[in-house]
Amino acid sequence: MSFFTELAHQYIDGEWRPGSGSWDIIDFNPYDGEKLASIPVATAAEVDQAYRAAERAQEAWGATNPYARRLVFERALRIIEDREQEITETIIAELGGTHLKAAFELHLAKEFLREAVQLALRPEGRILPSPVDGKENRVYRLPVGVVGVISPFNFPFLLSIKSVAPALALGNAVVLKPHQNTPICGGSLVAKVFEDAGLPAGLLNVVITDIAEIGDALLEHPVPKAISFTGSDSVGKHVATVCAANFKRAILELGGNSALIVLDDADIDYAVDAAVFSRYVHQGQVCMAANRVLVDRSVEKEFTEKFVAKVKTLKVGDPADPQTHIGPLINSSQADAVTALVDQTVEAGAIALLHGTSEGNLVGPSVLTGLEADSPVLQQEIFGPVALIVPFDGEDEAVRIANDTPYGLSGAVHTGDIERGVRIAKRINTGMIHINDSTVHDEPIVPFGGEKHSGSGRLNGESMIEAFTTQKWISVQHGRSQFPF
Repeated sequence: MSFFTELAHQYIDGEWRPGSGSWDIIDFNPYDGEKLASIPVATAAEVDQAYRAAERAQEAWGATNPYARRLVFERALRIIEDREQEITETIIAELGGTHLKAAFELHLAKEFLREAVQLALRPEGRILPSPVDGKENRVYRLPVGVVGVISPFNFPFLLSIKSVAPALALGNAVVLKPHQNTPICGGSLVAKVFEDAGLPAGLLNVVITDIAEIGDALLEHPVPKAISFTGSDSVGKHVATVCAANFKRAILELGGNSALIVLDDADIDYAVDAAVFSRYVHQGQVCMAANRVLVDRSVEKEFTEKFVAKVKTLKVGDPADPQTHIGPLINSSQADAVTALVDQTVEAGAIALLHGTSEGNLVGPSVLTGLEADSPVLQQEIFGPVALIVPFDGEDEAVRIANDTPYGLSGAVHTGDIERGVRIAKRINTGMIHINDSTVHDEPIVPFGGEKHSGSGRLNGESMIEAFTTQKWISVQHGRSQFPF
């Protein structure tokens, strides 16, 4: 595919060039193992060059009329629409994403670009009163300056654009580091879209590298004032620590262990459909995925039978086949880890209602039940096609089980009584929760983020302004102040 040949480079200060590191990041197709690209890694020196280029370009961009800035995002949107088939094929090849997943990712990427068009005009200043006669207090919203963005492998095109576009729209410059498993979709493809959309050189830089090469250079560098990181909570904790030590703002969108709760008055068939999607979309490699499906004991038998029956209909295989529901996991390490987790959980006493088999990076769906309350698998994020069905007796127990996790990202409640669902949702310690729907949702203007180990800060809508701008107080004294000495 042309993108893997054309874009297998670093993008620094408007130039496409190889990294100067002594080794290459190899980009593989996770389904068939085909080598897609070989990219010499960026070194810490190139991270410095990227940040310095961003710093030089940002001042003029921040002073550019926001009506002019937003034209870039309008053009970027049209470019994605024109190249949608090529981008879809790239997502399928690099991520192992199905056609359904690629369509979902591209739809949201376009929605976030539409929001970026509006976001450029949204920051507002204020004039505040003062107890001092003749004083005028002005509060300005200004860009933070340069933003570092670190994106994950599961939705790399979307989740790079989700931070990059708002940061740029609000007058900042960006240095983007994609995950090493998705350097094209998460990095250079994003740069190509914005380059072709007319973004001035230096405002978006992409460094394709690994911490084995650069260490914490991306986080510790003195230029960026904010770091937007999406990934695991273990890495997020390190990012937060380094940012705090260097007085940087950290926006952290981390993992989850969501619960989808099925109450005794739920529409069972509909709840089954929502739960299957919530657990198995993109092979379960979604931070919002419903790891745990909590079912009132009075409807457990009916729900479980229908759930297992539907999961058995999911087609596992080549993601390029439009009929495929479950493609490969991102790499062999992840596939081996998920397979081992299922085997260990069954050996520990869980009942496998469906025990998925593995072939290469393809891992078939599993459904486990009969778990002990202290089972370690209930506490962790499973980034794979494994559902845990847990019965409960009454609302209070459902809430207790849902909250019994270090995570708090998303969730869902299924019930025939909307207000009952809302009352329960308010008691669950998550940043987001949905009544009579899936656990997997993202919308451009609604605050997105988690509680506990699922992150800090929010993205989307007005939260983007909080994340990527700062407030500056300028007072004006009309007349003369009186000083005590």
